[in-house]
Amino acid sequence: IDIPESALSAMRQDAAGLASDMRLAAAAKWYELGRLSQGRAAELAGLSRQQFIDALHRMGVSALQVDADELNREAGLE
Repeated sequence: IDIPESALSAMRQDAAGLASDMRLAAAAKWYELGRLSQGRAAELAGLSRQQFIDALHRMGVSALQVDADELNREAGLE
């Protein structure tokens, strides 16, 4: 991805740092949307699973991606 120097300066990052942040942001969003498992998202972000969970917490994204219907099925309530 071609990132303008002005964007790098505004974010006070080098290209490698911004690329790392972008991978984490994409992994977190795709995990939140259910498009990636937690393990695959951590892999995409270049983090261990625990580091990814910690990053999700810092980003305000729940590490548990289960909806009410799924919980009810798991609990045998449906």
